[in-house]
Amino acid sequence: MTDLTAAAPVPKTSILTQDKRTKRRNAAEARFKAYGLAAVLTGIAALILLMGSILYNGLSSFQQTYISLAVELPAEALDKTGNRDPAEMRSVSTFGYTPLIAAAIEQKMAEAGVQIEGLSARDAGALISKEAPAQLRNYVLANPEVVGTTVTFNLLASGRIDGYYKGRVTMESALLDQNISQAQLQLADAFRDSGTLVTGFNWAFITSPDASDQRPEAAGLGVAILGSLYMMLIVLALALPIGVAASIYLEEFAPKNRWTDLIEVNISNLAAVPSIVYGILGLAIFINFAGLPQSAPIVGGLVLTLMTLPTIIIATRASLKSVPPSIRDAALGVGASKMQAVFHHVLPLAAPGILTGTIIGLAQALGETAPLLLIGMVAFVREFPDAPPEGFFDPASALPVQIYNWTQRSDPAFVERASGAIIVLLIFLLAMNALAIFLRRRFERRW
Repeated sequence: MTDLTAAAPVPKTSILTQDKRTKRRNAAEARFKAYGLAAVLTGIAALILLMGSILYNGLSSFQQTYISLAVELPAEALDKTGNRDPAEMRSVSTFGYTPLIAAAIEQKMAEAGVQIEGLSARDAGALISKEAPAQLRNYVLANPEVVGTTVTFNLLASGRIDGYYKGRVTMESALLDQNISQAQLQLADAFRDSGTLVTGFNWAFITSPDASDQRPEAAGLGVAILGSLYMMLIVLALALPIGVAASIYLEEFAPKNRWTDLIEVNISNLAAVPSIVYGILGLAIFINFAGLPQSAPIVGGLVLTLMTLPTIIIATRASLKSVPPSIRDAALGVGASKMQAVFHHVLPLAAPGILTGTIIGLAQALGETAPLLLIGMVAFVREFPDAPPEGFFDPASALPVQIYNWTQRSDPAFVERASGAIIVLLIFLLAMNALAIFLRRRFERRW
């Protein structure tokens, strides 16, 4: 026998000492964590910057400047017949109420002892919004018994005066602005010192309809909010049952063949189609072919239904797939039919995911603008739509379209209004997403 050859020397290593390869791997992992953290911080910073800009520009739209005036309502000017009949009093237009407001301003200046050099009576009257005579007229027609008395009103200040107390207008900018003068701003300061000019919460921004380009201080979101609500009701009534029924059939009952594969591929493709394509489809089919009215919630709801259906179908099918097959097998094993197993056992367990997908689809539809522009919902609408179902066919606007419309106007006050409308839209979206999270956690079951 020969002696065994000596074994090769074993290198002395320790698991506590990192070699070069381990150091490179740990360094790569540390870099990846740093990249991920930087990406998250960048996203958060961008979100904070965006929200800060929106809040900075839009929160002031929820505040409005008013001028409190005691307006005399003489019967000889507003109700010559003395019958206090609103039908007869309608013959007095808003031009008949303008001198009453001008007289109230002159009286207030006299009471406060305000005298400003170079300020005419017409310039003093320009402190009041052009919407004020219409508001005064509507109040008198609704309350004809006030004719012949003196009533104190909080009238809207003009957009420039409102902007003066929000930082958009200054004494220096007034020199270059033909819509306001330094004398008018001095009068506004005098009224503010005497308590005549006040600033309060602007409920009209939420409840009033849109206003013309010359009256930004009177513009509101009332018609847009109601139009969006009507469209969401139509989307919910059509997209939810159709989408859930289609998903149940495709997932539980449809045979697996080339046709169902083709349908599934097309559904996935429809979910990726740009929203403006659905607007073109709605314009061609619902308006040009079916003859439905433009700028109506029924058309907008149908277009958004087509756009939301793929999202609901995909979310519903994913929820149905997440239910364990053992649930189906157990139901069939105790004698339930296929339909009973689906509707009594599978569908209730998949309900949280279905509701979540539906609400997210509705939230996405609520913020869509392009398809609504193509069907004419960018039109200027002053009248509120009627209650459903007639209101579905009345002209209306929508929140995202109203935002787009205001950003196209030249007056800086409309930019403020647009940012305020974005805040309202974000509140609705956050509420809908919070509801989706609540429903998912409330009805979710673990197995």
